Amino acid sequence: MEHPLDHDVNELKTLLVTMAGEVERQLELAVRALVERDSALAQEVIASDATIDRREIEVDHRAVELIVRHRPMARDLRLVVAATKVAPDLERVADHAVGIARQAVVLNAVPPLKPFITLPHMASTAGGMVHDAIDAFVRNDSQLARRVVARDDAVDAMHEQIFRELLTYMMEEPRTIPRALALLIVARSLERIGDQATNIAEQVVYLVEAEDIRHQKPSEEARG
Repeated sequence: MEHPLDHDVNELKTLLVTMAGEVERQLELAVRALVERDSALAQEVIASDATIDRREIEVDHRAVELIVRHRPMARDLRLVVAATKVAPDLERVADHAVGIARQAVVLNAVPPLKPFITLPHMASTAGGMVHDAIDAFVRNDSQLARRVVARDDAVDAMHEQIFRELLTYMMEEPRTIPRALALLIVARSLERIGDQATNIAEQVVYLVEAEDIRHQKPSEEARG
């Protein structure tokens, strides 16, 4: 028979996985709304933000109840604490998805500035990081979590590339500035999503290895 503590811990994990799946879908739809110029889809993403907010609150309540009921120790306690930190990161990812959707509504009302090439790849990479970070959390896989952390450099590099490209557009033709700025906001949101995934992955490393790798330089983390 499953121990009551294990049962409640697994329920907490399941709730986080559910929340993560919803967040991943919101990000996917927001990017589709932008690339496919579908403002109705963008509005759907914007309207769903309250659902993710409720999920975050539910995770907090479940975590508090678990601590009060079972008084977990050591790794179980670290897991519960990690869950209360992972949920806000997921909620922020959802907020960024909403931000992307809002920019999609703006951009869909005007002629496209340029074909989307790097941006969808950046979105796919950042979204994949979120997915793998949650997978690492559920499976207690610190090595997968470390690989997620290492992938953040690729997202940062794409952000820098997009920034340079859009800056060139704005310098050569001032009339492109509003559209370019909107795309810069989207790219910045995707870069921040990579950061949120990194935060989650760092929580996994601490949970599994009891090692805090926050603020380490990439070379230091790679040796971990």
